[in-house]
Amino acid sequence: MNKSEIFDFLNAKPIFHLATVEGNKPHVRGMMMYKADENGIVFHTGKMKDLHKQLTKNPNVEMSFNNGSFENLIQVRVSGTVELVEDIELKKEIVERREFLKPFIEQSGYEPLAVYRMKNGVATIWTMKTNFSPKEFVALY
Repeated sequence: MNKSEIFDFLNAKPIFHLATVEGNKPHVRGMMMYKADENGIVFHTGKMKDLHKQLTKNPNVEMSFNNGSFENLIQVRVSGTVELVEDIELKKEIVERREFLKPFIEQSGYEPLAVYRMKNGVATIWTMKTNFSPKEFVALY
C-alpha cells in the first residue's frame, strides 16, 4: 500500500487499537479514529481519562487497524507521536459529526474534549500472505 491507499484504508476502517505506555506498563484500548489525511491521524478522548494523562506524559503511541476479515486479514500499524490539538473549530466539527458527544459538550463545554493528532507516523502493513516477509515501512508525514 502507498500512503494514499493507507489513508483510504484507515478512513474505511476507523476502529483501531491504541497502545500507550504508563511508567513501564503497556496499555491498549479500542478507539474510534475521527479522520486520517495529509494533516495527520485525528482521534479524541476526554481530558479526565487515563489515556489523556498517559499521552501528556508520553506521546509515543502505536495504532493498529485491521479490515476485520479473518480469511483475508490486513493489519496496518502506525507508530509515531501525537500532539494535543486545541482547535475549537476542529472540536466543533467532531462534535457535529458524532452525536454521542453532544450531551457531554452541552453539559461540560469543549474544554474537557482532548483532540489528538499524529503527524509523524510510519506505517507497516501485515497480511497472511506477507507474514514471513521483512517489514516495509511507509512514512505518512
